[in-house]
Amino acid sequence: MIEIREVKTKRDLRKFATYPVKLYKDCPYYVPSLLGDEYATFNPKKNFSLSKNKLKGFLCYKDGELVGRIAGLINYKDNENTGKKYVRFSRFECINDMEVFKSLLGAVEKFGKENGMELIHGPWGFNDTDREGMLTEGFDKRSTYATNYYYPYFHENVEKLGFEAESKWIERKFVVPKCAEDDRVVRIDKMAVRLKEKYGLRDVAETMSVRQILKKYGDKMFDTLNEAYRHLDGYVPVEGKARQNVLSQFATIVNKKFISFLVNEKEEVVAFGIVLASICDALVKHRGRLFPFGFIDVLKSIHKPKELEMALIGVKDEYKNTGINAIIISRIVNNIEKNGITEIESNPMLEHNHSIQSMWKFLDNEVVKKRQTYIKEIGSLIQE
Repeated sequence: MIEIREVKTKRDLRKFATYPVKLYKDCPYYVPSLLGDEYATFNPKKNFSLSKNKLKGFLCYKDGELVGRIAGLINYKDNENTGKKYVRFSRFECINDMEVFKSLLGAVEKFGKENGMELIHGPWGFNDTDREGMLTEGFDKRSTYATNYYYPYFHENVEKLGFEAESKWIERKFVVPKCAEDDRVVRIDKMAVRLKEKYGLRDVAETMSVRQILKKYGDKMFDTLNEAYRHLDGYVPVEGKARQNVLSQFATIVNKKFISFLVNEKEEVVAFGIVLASICDALVKHRGRLFPFGFIDVLKSIHKPKELEMALIGVKDEYKNTGINAIIISRIVNNIEKNGITEIESNPMLEHNHSIQSMWKFLDNEVVKKRQTYIKEIGSLIQE
């Protein structure tokens, strides 16, 4: 017998937060989220996105055993921007059982219908800094810190249930060259020097700590991010107190060697790039827990990283097509090479976002993973 229970109690929340670790316990490619972030998802005092969105979590039991979870999310800002009545599904993990799939996705459909929604799509999060997209290729590759792993049966089953492909992303692995010996990097280095002088730019990452940068320029970074990403699929501006959630995460996991914040004479952040130290080994070792000892290995991964993940890069409209991204690339790539790191993995890049992909085309690379979201009309899965 299948039973769906809404997440209401602390005990429910604990089961919701920890279920993915149970599902993927024998999977070498799975990387858990920070457990504290999972708990904070439903806490309006910590997740400021809840003030403008509606969220419900559901647990699925089969014959008394917990076999899955899912969250339903209504992002009113996105619906306003698109003119559509979407409910998003998120935090979706379960066993390979079609009854369980129907019940969990049906619970989100019902939640959406009760709130006047007409379409269900996902996996989407609260905004573009959240995890999104379901893995469709690269099942034998480990996830990054910022992405979810999925067994192959996930996309196969949602397609059987009538969901159709929506947004598509690719993830690449890049080879870092010996910078002083590579003509491509040497040209970019020279270009960076000229462009800094031409546009009167300075990179504050060269002189300030991460916390100083985020305190002084964090809001301006989001202004640039929102401007640069506003046309991308499913993008929702990061505004108000929701910015604090992202900034607090960045302050914890960012190594200043691998970031670039370009500021003009008006103190505007005209462009930025953020590459994150991978904390995947620490998360796997401690099952997503920072305490009592997980934080030690996380800090080691940040300060002496062995792997890196591309996170965000953005340029204000006024500076697009000026080539100033060369300044960002020059600083970050040279610091990566100096630290003995030979490969970087990208986080998801939309297939049609050629401007982002072209920024890094000078590095040898290959596509290692693909993921996408799915969409369908509400109705067929609702179980009364």
